[in-house]
Amino acid sequence: MLSRMGPAATLGFALFDTPLGACGIAWSTHRLTGVMLPGTDTAATRARMRRHFAGAAEGLPPAHAQRAIDGIVALLRGQPRDLLEIPLDMDGVPEFHRRVYDIARRIPPGETLTYGEVARALGEPGAARAVGQALGHNPFAPVVPCHRVLAAGGRSGGFSATGGAVTKLRMLTIEGARLGGAPGLFDGDADGRLL
Repeated sequence: MLSRMGPAATLGFALFDTPLGACGIAWSTHRLTGVMLPGTDTAATRARMRRHFAGAAEGLPPAHAQRAIDGIVALLRGQPRDLLEIPLDMDGVPEFHRRVYDIARRIPPGETLTYGEVARALGEPGAARAVGQALGHNPFAPVVPCHRVLAAGGRSGGFSATGGAVTKLRMLTIEGARLGGAPGLFDGDADGRLL
């Protein structure tokens, strides 16, 4: 998470329950200034939110933040949501990161790209490592779905959220993503039986 937001940029934050645990969300007047996946527990998530959004008061989210919460919860329950309608405050986010986040946001739930594929989509085929670094600083997970970007060969690659690659794979499983062409955890065989 970038700590680019000052107290004037972020007006408030809230925690909300998801199937993964308590996530955090922070907002300005019309846009989100940050989203945080769960920490080890609710207290850890709250502490991280207070650290990253110093000066912002914890409170009830305004309508635009509540719509984002509803979409994030639905996504983490396995409903295919792209979350593209959620406005994000990109002030202070480096231009290269913005471009990476724009591509990541367009990856549909249940699908993945590799770091190299994102780099090629940027027109910078040698920038796979820089793509990974940008995604490692994503202040809007899962609205910017960095979990949908994998290492070469379908390997999970890194993930900066608590739980690391295990959390990344859990999120992909919830979305029904297939890794390496193998059936997903909840896919059926030819006779419709769960695997």
